[in-house]
Amino acid sequence: PESASHPAPLSSRPSGRMPGTDIRDAALTDLEGLVALETRTFASDRLSRRSLRRLVGSPSARLRVAGSRERLAGYYLGFFRKGASVARLYSIAVAEASRGTGLGRRLLADAEAVAIRAGQRLLRLEVREENLSAIRLYEGRGYRRIGRYPRYYADGVDALRYEKALPAAQAPRRSSGSPG
Repeated sequence: PESASHPAPLSSRPSGRMPGTDIRDAALTDLEGLVALETRTFASDRLSRRSLRRLVGSPSARLRVAGSRERLAGYYLGFFRKGASVARLYSIAVAEASRGTGLGRRLLADAEAVAIRAGQRLLRLEVREENLSAIRLYEGRGYRRIGRYPRYYADGVDALRYEKALPAAQAPRRSSGSPG
């Protein structure tokens, strides 16, 4: 059900770049693909199958995926708590075969749109300091670095913390003229 913490999904239109990469809410039928993508993408700090199952349909989280149920191309996990002004992008992953296609940028834009519709004013995230391609993506989309967390990840790598101010959701415009 739609709520401020779980707004209606974005309309899913093909990008023209990659067939089958519409972004949609994850379903339990995506669980195998999510686990496989998590395993292939992250060497440590992985989300467990149990956590992923719990997050599908959670009222305070959005787990959105791109690709078919048989072969997910990417996903993101964001936390959008009702009444909070700050949303958190917890994780974003793009399959190796889909890197360089703009899918990471599309997933990030989708997370921002969901946060805006949920009434959040800021989107925050952490990124491994060695993940230069992700840092370029975030900085290119207007994120600014606000901190560093030493030894944040399980393997001892530091995290850089970023945030982006989001515009207020736009109310639908009403026609003020007389019919004519």
